[in-house]
Amino acid sequence: MNQPKTPFSQSELIPQEETLEIQKKKGQLYIGVPKETSYQEKRVCLTPDAVAAITANGHRILMESDAGKGSNFTDKDYSDAGAEITKDTAKVFACPMILKVEPPSFKELELINPQTILISAVQLKTRDKKYFLKLAEKRITALGFEFLRDEDGSYPAVRTLSEIAGTASILIASELLADHRASRVMFGNITGVPPVEVVILGAGTVGEFAGKAAIGLGANVKIFDNSLTKLRNIQNCLGRTIYTSTVQPKYLLKALKRADVVIGAVRGDNRSPVLISEDMVMQMKKGAVIIDVSIDMGGCVETSEITSHKEPIHIKHGVIHYGVPNIPSRYARTSSISISNIFTPYLLHIGDEGGLEYALRYDKTLRSGLYFYHGVLTNKSIAEWFGLNYRDINLLIF
Repeated sequence: MNQPKTPFSQSELIPQEETLEIQKKKGQLYIGVPKETSYQEKRVCLTPDAVAAITANGHRILMESDAGKGSNFTDKDYSDAGAEITKDTAKVFACPMILKVEPPSFKELELINPQTILISAVQLKTRDKKYFLKLAEKRITALGFEFLRDEDGSYPAVRTLSEIAGTASILIASELLADHRASRVMFGNITGVPPVEVVILGAGTVGEFAGKAAIGLGANVKIFDNSLTKLRNIQNCLGRTIYTSTVQPKYLLKALKRADVVIGAVRGDNRSPVLISEDMVMQMKKGAVIIDVSIDMGGCVETSEITSHKEPIHIKHGVIHYGVPNIPSRYARTSSISISNIFTPYLLHIGDEGGLEYALRYDKTLRSGLYFYHGVLTNKSIAEWFGLNYRDINLLIF
């Protein structure tokens, strides 16, 4: 007997189990943004535009009064964008989620409630063991700017601040060259005038953007790095053939003797390697300028010293040294916008996922930035640095 023709397959005719769509529950975030109290820190994590986007999605933001003042954002700007403004610092730190640029001080940690979510920089080299023990005691869940890593392996927060530091280093150098104590030469490809000689140590992000800025101003650029891969990449990024070399004392000294500006942008695991000795500095031109961007990790120039935005330079052997460790804060508004651009999508994503707990399960980028989870240390480098125990975050969440 012939089977009747049907447009359905045999398997499709068998009764199927019913599947119901489960609607994802959107969570409401309550974010506290305190005023930065660290020395000469003027940045803020969220701009008014970012606040408007976040509050439009149903979240609440409590800003401490004058939190954006250093970046030229007023309380009215934030209030008009939908933020709540308070002068009560303790009330801001009582929020279930805290967003800061600098890590909270020990005094500020005392104001934070147990089980709070903290998002800030970590600045491992300036922390001590007691700081992390306090986070554990309060069962804090903490994410660090420096640890956030994209799918391609890059660090978005570190890169954007390095871009600012690299470009700023050339702008600062151009200002200092005009100082009466400097050589009084100008960046710029002026007809008939030899260009400014710029030596850059380090072919990372800072070196790349310092190179772009220097070339854009008409300087003659030389870049040194011990990684041939980085030197090859920076040639491609700059889009032109420039002088590159591995760090060999003979060639480096020859370049330094001719240099008007030296940009130190070399990083190390624990501290920056010292590539320019005091003897080398003594052989440089009087009135030359050294911008040691890596001063926050000890500096790569032997004669460098940490300075401040108020008194940014010191002169040694006739060479002007600039050793401010927090260069992006000099351009607080630009830096704030960059930081805000990074964290606004993350915060909206956390809200859409129903909270940080759910977002961490599916977002590798957020998991990479996590260094404390309910008081349990989950970052290996912090554990090794301070001799603490840690757990793999993947074992705690799933």
